[in-house]
Amino acid sequence: MDFKELLRTLRRRWKTIVAITLIAMAGSLFLSLRTDPLYQSTAKVYVSADTSTLQDQYAANVYVQQRVASYAQLASHRVLLARVADAAGLDMTASDLAGRVHAVVEPETAILDITITDTDPERARKIGDVQAAELVKFVQELETPSTSEHSPILLTVTDPATYNGTPVSPQTMLNLVIATLIGLTMGVGLAIARELLDQTVKSATDVEKAADVPLMAAIGFDSTVEKSPLVLDISSFSPRAEAFRLLRTNLQFLDLDHPPRAIVITSSVSGEGKTTASTNLALALAQAGRRVLLVDGDLRRPRVAQLMGMDGSIGLTTVLVGRTKLEESIQKHKESGVHVLASGPTPPNPSEILQANATLDLLGRLRDAYDIVIIDAPPLLPVADAALLATAADGAIIITRHGKTTRDQLEGAAHRLAAVGARTFGVVLNMAPKRFGEMNYYYYYAEEAEPSGKGGKKAGSRKA
Repeated sequence: MDFKELLRTLRRRWKTIVAITLIAMAGSLFLSLRTDPLYQSTAKVYVSADTSTLQDQYAANVYVQQRVASYAQLASHRVLLARVADAAGLDMTASDLAGRVHAVVEPETAILDITITDTDPERARKIGDVQAAELVKFVQELETPSTSEHSPILLTVTDPATYNGTPVSPQTMLNLVIATLIGLTMGVGLAIARELLDQTVKSATDVEKAADVPLMAAIGFDSTVEKSPLVLDISSFSPRAEAFRLLRTNLQFLDLDHPPRAIVITSSVSGEGKTTASTNLALALAQAGRRVLLVDGDLRRPRVAQLMGMDGSIGLTTVLVGRTKLEESIQKHKESGVHVLASGPTPPNPSEILQANATLDLLGRLRDAYDIVIIDAPPLLPVADAALLATAADGAIIITRHGKTTRDQLEGAAHRLAAVGARTFGVVLNMAPKRFGEMNYYYYYAEEAEPSGKGGKKAGSRKA
């Protein structure tokens, strides 16, 4: 993953990054608010040697430096802590005090810093004073030889325990900053992991790698599709309508010497919007003045007639079995001028019907009678119907759903067409987000250019 791909990943997965960061910040804030504040008090003890009992001052200094670290360790010994608890009148044991006392030697000095941490600042100060006083007594007892009444080591409390009413913990702001950094790191890591594990088709690069064909158009996600599936029902300035015009334009440049006259519209699996796409492509071609025939070649789950508001009881199957004539079975959509050949009754053996010579002859007649024939076919992976139709037509276009169809599914669909010698013109990425590639520019342009009337319909909409 190069830097540009990383940026695209972060832009696509920004919700994940923000969510993880907010969770980390909320957790940090919750723990900080639930944690009891802690206060610290510090006392200082100076360690020196009685030079009258030692040979010289240098030897005294060396002796003190060797011993002072041991005195810092003695500050947390249980015997001393038990004395501190009794002297301070605390209802605590030595074990309770052990976690509250911390003594260190200041670098290159003979000064002990005794720090007491407690939930009460006044109690922390009191324990610090008693701890320093008891440490002085305890060391003098230990260092006094049996042959003398005085200790050669002298400990002096130079700074009594301080009082600090400002809590040292929790440090809410610091914890919040650290949690934010941790959340961002985890969010970015999770976003990259999800991107690497995500095998769905989301870009032109994914399309080319999986199917080895170009991306012909990207149709943006539109929440109004269910209520207004046809481009005639929406504004002509809408991004969805423009996407089908772009697809229409790209079809004209597929093969300048031998332009396709019959095109199968299919998908890898169901639910990718192939029927809506094939219907709207036919409408877009008709708007350009082409004589278009839309054929419902999905003999298992036909939807074209319902989508166009036509009778689906007569159509392809009734013509093939001789129940109706072709001319009588083709219906005309009044508002667009698109001719429609519905599927007719659902047969028990769709694959056998589609590969029959009668079907091939019929498609040949239709191809010669119209400028272009759009055939809505079933998905490629579940059944073989679309592959059979693609061999009789000039080629196929695969509709792929953005972020839903996997690369393996698209690759499998392309292999199905290649296995029967059918041509794949390209892929249309359906339900793409607004941030997808060049769609950003058109969404901006459409929002600026789309006319709106006060209380009226948008321009280009169809009457109900």
